[in-house]
Amino acid sequence: MDTAELAAFLRNRRERLRPEDVGLIPGSSRRTPGLRREEVAVLAHISTEYYVRLEQGRAPRPSVEVVSALARALRLTSGETDHLHDLTDTVRPRDPLVCRTVRPGIRTLLDRLPDTAGFVISAVFDVIAWNDLARALMDDFAGVSLADRNLARQAFLPRTTDRPALYGVSDLQEFRQGAVMQLRVASTRYPNDPQVTTLIEELLAGSSDFTRLWERRDIQPPTSLRKSFQHPVVGEVTVDCTVLGIPESDQQLVLYTAPAGSRDAEVIRLLGVLGPGATL
Repeated sequence: MDTAELAAFLRNRRERLRPEDVGLIPGSSRRTPGLRREEVAVLAHISTEYYVRLEQGRAPRPSVEVVSALARALRLTSGETDHLHDLTDTVRPRDPLVCRTVRPGIRTLLDRLPDTAGFVISAVFDVIAWNDLARALMDDFAGVSLADRNLARQAFLPRTTDRPALYGVSDLQEFRQGAVMQLRVASTRYPNDPQVTTLIEELLAGSSDFTRLWERRDIQPPTSLRKSFQHPVVGEVTVDCTVLGIPESDQQLVLYTAPAGSRDAEVIRLLGVLGPGATL
């Protein structure tokens, strides 16, 4: 544990907070900016003596619970909280439920991406945000339930028979392998999330392929950088696939693009004009 840097970080963040930021009355006798050490201690439910020793670099390593309480007391951001856990060499506890809330900035990014089909998936493959081009290429996500927007369900238990599984992607088997591996990881991270348990039970009961892959207990998923869709209107569309992690919410931003000037780029542009559910 880097006691000197921990002390400096705690002191810096304490001095940045105003009493009113945490619901305290400022008063007129404050000689220095920020909160007092005893105020942080009260907010974190620890002794003032222990907190003072932390800021002096003389305290033993705090527990995970104390670090989390300090992060809340000091109103730390997600990134600052991670840094505090790094400084104390403790592991930040995960949220008990899968996060299905998408940051506004990510939604804005999706809407502003030119000629790119983009969407965000949760830790268990729920499509939870998308742009119009993703709807046109894959599915009218706005018109179906969250359960029907789950890509793992679409891969193993497609809801309709008029289109191939998972929109006819060329790497269906690779996707299935990766989905099973990620769901196994998610079942360990979120053992108390009933939606995770229900999804896995449903897939085990309804798909022998899922059961076979689940019992292999593989963890490292395959990587696919290109894939083709069989679209009911424009036929085959081949795209480059880029996946960007959103660590603080255990989500992924998935982007499908095609080289400029290619036939696939023109098809994607056409889909953007036609929109979801269109016919030629």
